[in-house]
Amino acid sequence: MEIVADTTGARLDIFLNEKIDDMSRAQIQTLIKSGNVTVNGKACKAKYSVQHNDTIAVDIPEPENEEVAAEDIPVEILFEDEHLIVLNKATGMVVHPAAGNNSGTLVNALLHHCHGKLAAEGGEGRPGIVHRLDKDTSGCIVVAKSDTAHRSLVAQFKERSTKKQYLAVVNGTPLKENDTVFTHIGRHPVNRLKMAVVNPGSGKTAITDYQCLGHDDLTDSSLIHCDLHTGRTHQIRVHMLHIGCAILDDPIYAKVKHQKTSTGRLMLHARRLSITHPVTEERLTFRAPIPEEFHPWTDRFYTDPVEA
Repeated sequence: MEIVADTTGARLDIFLNEKIDDMSRAQIQTLIKSGNVTVNGKACKAKYSVQHNDTIAVDIPEPENEEVAAEDIPVEILFEDEHLIVLNKATGMVVHPAAGNNSGTLVNALLHHCHGKLAAEGGEGRPGIVHRLDKDTSGCIVVAKSDTAHRSLVAQFKERSTKKQYLAVVNGTPLKENDTVFTHIGRHPVNRLKMAVVNPGSGKTAITDYQCLGHDDLTDSSLIHCDLHTGRTHQIRVHMLHIGCAILDDPIYAKVKHQKTSTGRLMLHARRLSITHPVTEERLTFRAPIPEEFHPWTDRFYTDPVEA
């Protein structure tokens, strides 16, 4: 992959850690040391100071067929039975192993917690996974423990019968208090690590309903409630940027230095998830507790909806 730097002065390893969603800083440092990262065609050290318009090439080796190890990592469980488990994923946690990132993920943690009993149909390195959250997004995620549950949940997400509701804190305030954002989302034409709104006929349909719950004048920031009708990569992050209100502390889509306030994390949280139980067919709604960083906004502007 190739990245054109949009900033000056950041260390190379820190810069790439912000741009590459599924890799830790230590793993990026390993890639740099092994010569898999070049800047303007030349190898650099991790401490290199990135300059505006530097062309950074990152060669991520194909993953080795290593068995994913169970790891004793704490996780916050919202619901669990023999068929599925619902969790409040922590910000900063990658969902499943990827190239150069074979440990410390939610899958590693669940293999330990569930004693290896996750649905095999998730695929190699992704047992039980039916949907994902970005590394820095927190909140509700469901994982299948049985193949029956996996097939049902995959079908529910495909048919859009699930309901996903998010809270976001954005820079500025939308022109419309509530609206539906209907676009096509595809890979950014220049920076392949980004997604972008693209012309109809390319990319995939992406639909987000949003409501501005309140605006804080001091920090020029707003609390936004989002309902997702599709599940495209970075969908809310791209749609908030599209309406002129990038999410606070978004290292990929926001000009963080120009935002008036910072919390130290991506301000996006999967607050509620509704699914139909794969076996009992009961409709279930789960709520992930609101993170502390959101409280300055949610304490003033948020009331939990009664209906899912």
